[in-house]
Amino acid sequence: MSVQEELKKLSEKIKQYRDEARVQLHLAREDVKDEWDDLEQDWDRFRNKMDQVLHDAENASQEARQTAQKMGEDLKTGYQNIRNKLK
Repeated sequence: MSVQEELKKLSEKIKQYRDEARVQLHLAREDVKDEWDDLEQDWDRFRNKMDQVLHDAENASQEARQTAQKMGEDLKTGYQNIRNKLK
């Protein structure tokens, strides 16, 4: 699987976790809402970085791809944590 495909798959999984957490957020405690707000800022940064990497795929450095991958994995973990707190 190419790096682009992996990033797209990761982005789709993050979006799924994000959507599920957003549905349950109205029941959340204030600390979870603060965590959500922080993750939303990180989500925006991730989307911008991913768009850059995908747009400039041939010219994107290995470091840029790895940075996007790491950001995505961190986001995925963050949204998973929120989902677990809301269960």
